[in-house]
Amino acid sequence: MERSKNTFFCLSCHIMEPYGKSLRVDDPSYLGAAHYQNHRVPADEACYTCHTNYAMFGTFKAKLGGLRHLYVHYLKTEPRQQDIQLHEPYNNRECLHCHLGARSFEQGAVHNADPDTLPAVKANKLSCVFERLP
Repeated sequence: MERSKNTFFCLSCHIMEPYGKSLRVDDPSYLGAAHYQNHRVPADEACYTCHTNYAMFGTFKAKLGGLRHLYVHYLKTEPRQQDIQLHEPYNNRECLHCHLGARSFEQGAVHNADPDTLPAVKANKLSCVFERLP
């Protein structure tokens, strides 16, 4: 179970290959790449760090979600790349777990271009995540 936190483990399934490539894209606008390449997340737990719910049962829910992926992958029709989605909308709480109070986050140009942006992000009314692949 502990090994399932490992980035290599997450990306070992061929359907996740494009997500692994997105960590190495030379484009700072790719959120995952910016975090991975600038060591804002541990490289060996990059997927787990951002895609685990930090609430009380976060690790347990992440493991259950992983089991669901295995079930679908091996016992049902394999999903197409465009069908892969998060189990639930991404909660900004996972970003704020690390970023809340950080100067680069609180004073960042993107977050402060509009006075309503930062409060909306903090209230989970505006998503931090715009997921795209190269």
